[in-house]
Amino acid sequence: MNRKRIFSGIRPTGEIHLGNYFGALRNWVDLMHQYDCVYGVVDYHAITTPFEAKTMPQMVFNTMAALIAVGLDAEKCMMMVQSDVPEHTELAWILSCLAPLGQMERMTQFKEKSQQDPENINLGLLAYPALMAADILIYRADVVPVGDDQVQHLELTRDLARKFNNAFGDYFPEPQPLLTPTPRIMGLDGKAKMSKTLNNHISLFEESDVLQQKIMTAVTDENRKRRNDPGNPDICNIFSLHNIYSKNDEVQMIDRECRVAGIGCVDCKKILHGHLETSIAPFRDRYKELHEKPDEVRDIAREGAKRCLPIAQETLQEVKSRLGIGKHQFV
Repeated sequence: MNRKRIFSGIRPTGEIHLGNYFGALRNWVDLMHQYDCVYGVVDYHAITTPFEAKTMPQMVFNTMAALIAVGLDAEKCMMMVQSDVPEHTELAWILSCLAPLGQMERMTQFKEKSQQDPENINLGLLAYPALMAADILIYRADVVPVGDDQVQHLELTRDLARKFNNAFGDYFPEPQPLLTPTPRIMGLDGKAKMSKTLNNHISLFEESDVLQQKIMTAVTDENRKRRNDPGNPDICNIFSLHNIYSKNDEVQMIDRECRVAGIGCVDCKKILHGHLETSIAPFRDRYKELHEKPDEVRDIAREGAKRCLPIAQETLQEVKSRLGIGKHQFV
């Protein structure tokens, strides 16, 4: 029986942190056993915001290594770098010609990023959702795992697929969203979700001493000034991590004891550090191993692109044929 196909991508913009893992990558590992999965390091998306050309190759490498380190298996899914499959951007141009300008300007992410950095409102940022649509449709994906912040972009993808099908004949599937419950990982400052930009994150490959330092200095219940003051786990980001990394009976004990000042924040953090270290140590070790054997990462990326190219080329050839372009060879 043919499996349904999934596409999902990650931008190579910095360290992979716990929020990335629980928001996407852990789910990717589970999905590769159920679907025909294509996962991309989407470097063209990364250049829509300020970047350093000198560090980009290493960022791409690190992100690909991270995908492998968390458990993605090249025998069970395809992993590639977006710019190694040029059909993505060619289809993006075609889809952008179908995308209404007003709809693109109404994209929430475009408006937010434009407000955050008004000096960097570029055409690529506006056209970002068209490239995202191309990433998905070039593989004729049936399903796309998305978070709440990407649902609007997927709706645009479905709109563009429908618009193409109506104009040029039924071809693209309208990809369905796969919404899976994911924990909201708060940053160490307790003010916003974990983010590289806000520098309130824990790397998935953090060294043990750095991990301990970050946890021990993390903000907890700001109303708890002294050890014998009762705390409120409901507003403590350290407790939210206990809900993920600690066993149920331990979570219940910490919840109960915190509320009556039976356990202090220092002891609570020490327990969390132990569980976190146990959890991320295998990822960290594998990540280091891949950096010591970089050819393994490069071979997986090359092989992934090699497997993706025929699929993408077939799609683009069919799209061009339906548009009536690309038929005449003059060179």
